[in-house]
Amino acid sequence: SMSDPGKYRSKEEVEQYRSERDPIEAVKKLLAAEGVNEDDLKPIDKEIKDIVTESADFAQQSPEPNPAELWTDIL
Repeated sequence: SMSDPGKYRSKEEVEQYRSERDPIEAVKKLLAAEGVNEDDLKPIDKEIKDIVTESADFAQQSPEPNPAELWTDIL
């Protein structure tokens, strides 16, 4: 899992993955080739981080679901 890569992968392996295969970095390179600079992306990065933080806070503050919910919405 890349969510906690330090537990399972060497630092070099993680850096190699990020530099070669990370889709966000790939898009940043494409945008840079089109003349978009890093400063143009900062407001977007901030907005994304705010959404993620707000979502995580909501999840942590919400009560645990009823175990019966485990079987809802299953095909």
